[in-house]
Amino acid sequence: MKFYRKFGMISAFALALPMMAGTALAGSSLTVMSFGGAYQDAQRKAVFEPFAAASGAKISEQEYGGEIAKIKAMIDSGNVTIDAVDVDAPTLLQGCDEGIFETIDWSVIGDKSEWIDGTTSDCGVGTIVYATILAYDGAKMKDGPKTIADLFDTTKYPGKRGLWKNPATNLEFALLADGVPAGEVYKTLATAEGQDRAFRKLDSIKKDIVWWEAGAQAPQLLASGEVALTTAWNGRIFNANKEGHDFRIVWDNQILDSNYWAIPKGVKDKAAAMDFVKFAADPKNLAAMTKYIPYGPVRKTAAEFVAKEDAANLPTSPANMTIALTLDNGFWADHGDEIRKRFTTWLAQ
Repeated sequence: MKFYRKFGMISAFALALPMMAGTALAGSSLTVMSFGGAYQDAQRKAVFEPFAAASGAKISEQEYGGEIAKIKAMIDSGNVTIDAVDVDAPTLLQGCDEGIFETIDWSVIGDKSEWIDGTTSDCGVGTIVYATILAYDGAKMKDGPKTIADLFDTTKYPGKRGLWKNPATNLEFALLADGVPAGEVYKTLATAEGQDRAFRKLDSIKKDIVWWEAGAQAPQLLASGEVALTTAWNGRIFNANKEGHDFRIVWDNQILDSNYWAIPKGVKDKAAAMDFVKFAADPKNLAAMTKYIPYGPVRKTAAEFVAKEDAANLPTSPANMTIALTLDNGFWADHGDEIRKRFTTWLAQ
């Protein structure tokens, strides 16, 4: 975890926008696809609009729920209409294996050593670090939970629990709450006994779970009072508080993950798409994202451009990194199919 502690802050900076091939892109149009909501709003302000201003290109946006099938269907049709797509790590791993993303020319993007370990790929460029956390409504619960174990304590904290309808993060949280050290979670989860232990822990609150599938649903469940506690993506909670809520984040045992820009195979103008990804991955533009949503930049050289007041809300802030686990997407690539089948069966029981 030591690389997350490198996000120290420098008070002032001066950096011009990256030089763009304005004459080459002026009047052209690029279409980008991302996850919508507060995240895509932040991308629009920090990346899309500045890129359009610097390059002269028009940016069109699409939204999706992260489903790789949508990307594959477009490629299979022979009509690739998306120039760059924001993907999560599992989608990147699968897409790389199946050859549905273009190879990244890192000589164009920058030095891979500037990126946090694990956030560079032959077919994707890491952009942000976000966290799945535990949250509650401070307006409704004055003495709220302090640890991930409290998620499973319905006596001390009665009420429904909101959980992402996915085995990933839930099984990790279950083991962490059951006393498994962060460094041993995936070793434990790789065994039949460890999976049994995780599902037994989830069994203890199963009747109280309200499942959410889209990121925007978690804060909505809190706001409506339908749940007392929920896991959520930290940026969604931050954005809800900007709208007047008093939601609190429990950083204990947060689970960290990253997103990437990828270029679909068969894109009509790969050079233009690479120009966009290069711009999006520029240290200044990565840091600009933190003004609008509290996701940490994965390029270490971006840290100096992050304002102190924004750094305090980042999952990568040292104050918030007391106990954290990085999601092992390689584990889920190797074991995900088997565990998801069990999870689906468990849901139906």
